[in-house]
Amino acid sequence: MSGKGLPAVILMAYGSPNSLDEVGEYLSQVRGGRIATQDEVEHLKERYRRVGGGTPLLQITISQAKGLEESLHSQSVPARVHFGMKHWHPFVEDVAEKIVGENPPLIIGVALAPHYSKLSIGGYEERVRRGLAKAKSDIPFIMVKSWHTESSLIRALSYRVSVEVERMNDPEGTIVLFTAHSLPKKAVSEEDPYEAQLRETSRLVASQANVKNWDFAFQSASGPADAWLGPTVREKIAELAKRGFRQILACPVGFVSDHLEILYDLDVEAKEYALSQGVRLRRTASLNDDPMFIEALTSVVKPMLSLQPIAVSSGASY
Repeated sequence: MSGKGLPAVILMAYGSPNSLDEVGEYLSQVRGGRIATQDEVEHLKERYRRVGGGTPLLQITISQAKGLEESLHSQSVPARVHFGMKHWHPFVEDVAEKIVGENPPLIIGVALAPHYSKLSIGGYEERVRRGLAKAKSDIPFIMVKSWHTESSLIRALSYRVSVEVERMNDPEGTIVLFTAHSLPKKAVSEEDPYEAQLRETSRLVASQANVKNWDFAFQSASGPADAWLGPTVREKIAELAKRGFRQILACPVGFVSDHLEILYDLDVEAKEYALSQGVRLRRTASLNDDPMFIEALTSVVKPMLSLQPIAVSSGASY
């Protein structure tokens, strides 16, 4: 192979089926190959039906990758930006293997999840390394571990919070509830920074948005609540209702794109439960491909691309 290509960036998202027909295979992928029962498949299908039969996650991720590449080029930092999915097509491993064929001097991995946990971010990194190993590559690879305090990210989130609080009927009587995906307790060690990073982001956003009343909860657990990180969104809604709050603004600080955990778990399930408790729940708009979010991604990736490949080992992580 002759000549070096441009440095490569691979943006990684969780993945989502593109149609109801793909739900069964997708669920098996999420569960590590275990075949889902028909009841489990139908249960998930119904959730996708409630949000129109699918989610825009793939198209959003494509747009994020395009926006990041254009932003880098506009700042005289040429790079090829690719995208891959953890649990659906195009799979991260396959994309990593394909990137090797372009012979970049450096590969940067960025999960579209700003907060680190070994289970989630570690899983993305493992998939990239699997693809590189399959291609027998020795190209230097950097995995960005977390970017939960990136100033552009905090600015984008706080702007959304400020706008939506002002739109509420009673801004002074509104409480902001920051949320993120729960994880199994057995998979999260005491040293894992996941929850601490989530709460740090929440605190920074609340401060910049000048929000005094705020709280935090986990959502989207796929098992018994006592086996997953909590409190759950449902538990927190019930608690806030008892404390007299009648308006909640949900800010899914652990997510950057519209997908099932946003469009169903918050917009349908949490909203319906809140109404049953006499509470009105709204949420902030997802970051998706908003220019402020592309700016945040650029700020994360740009310094990594300035590193000299010769000084970067293939096992580097940031």
